[in-house]
Amino acid sequence: MECNTRYLDFFLGALSPAGFHGYFAQLTAQPGLTPFLIKAGPGCGKSTMMKKLAALGSGTVERIHCSSDPASLDGAVFWEQNTAILDATAPHTLEPACPVAVEQVVSLYHTLDRARMQANAGEVRALFGRCACLQGRAARYLAAAGALLLENRRLAAGVADEGKARRYAARLAERRMPRQEGPGRESVRLLSAVTPDGILAYRNTVEALADDVIVLRDEYGAVSRVILEELRRQALERGLFVITCRCPLAPEDKIDHLLLPELGLAVLTSNSWHPMEFCGQHNMRCSRFADPEGLRARRQRMRFNQKAAAELLAQTSALQREARCAHNELETYYKSAADFARVDAVMAETACSMGLVTKP
Repeated sequence: MECNTRYLDFFLGALSPAGFHGYFAQLTAQPGLTPFLIKAGPGCGKSTMMKKLAALGSGTVERIHCSSDPASLDGAVFWEQNTAILDATAPHTLEPACPVAVEQVVSLYHTLDRARMQANAGEVRALFGRCACLQGRAARYLAAAGALLLENRRLAAGVADEGKARRYAARLAERRMPRQEGPGRESVRLLSAVTPDGILAYRNTVEALADDVIVLRDEYGAVSRVILEELRRQALERGLFVITCRCPLAPEDKIDHLLLPELGLAVLTSNSWHPMEFCGQHNMRCSRFADPEGLRARRQRMRFNQKAAAELLAQTSALQREARCAHNELETYYKSAADFARVDAVMAETACSMGLVTKP
């Protein structure tokens, strides 16, 4: 591993109330990026290949984790080389829009013994079906939790001064976000997700990118949502590069965190689901923008919703663990049919093509 490599950990997709929601296609459409898309079955070495390629990187390397199994990778992004390698199979299937000219397809299907796989076709089909069924059930529990948390956000928003929150964000942008030449740029990521191991947040990524950390303490997300939306708008208008980290329970509607690497600045939401604690952070309590009497009147209902959502999220993770077990069983069939010497040969060729190593 290169000593000058800075590793960042993110998710690029996760289970949401509407099923899997990801940003893989947005990444591959990034101007100037050369995406390498891996096509293979489960257990054929995709994650291991991406881990080895990430270890060869220098500069800034993003490790994109699989929310269904955070120990595995779904991709790696190499900032200096302006390239990325991504798992292009379900649930984040990717097809090249401009094959070879832009996207490069890395296939591992030829490394599988077809006769062996066909001999186990019934078992493989059943396990694929079981994984899908369990993930579907997990999504329904997540949707129920998301509905309760959305209700809390709406209740809190009903007693919040949105205009005051936006004015605070505008003043903060004026102090902390100097204008740059050129247009703003945005990458969308997830810093946290509901996983088989519970709610996981990559706080180490914040430490790698920011030494100036502002934490918005907001249990219900109504005020922090307004502040982060305004800060994102201001950052892009001022020509800055911003990493927008969306909420996995409301990916189309709510931002959880903003990271501005050029400024070494992070603005984070902290709550009981993903508490944020960093040395020297600046805290801002979002309750200052709300009517305290109005919050007190709604507190009993909001506490009930919070407790019920916690139980539903625990069941979501439990079902994801069952799905991971089924997926691990599925992988055994593919592993037994894979020629890993051929997989290693593909990895070596890919590393050269990506500019991570020089050709011998």
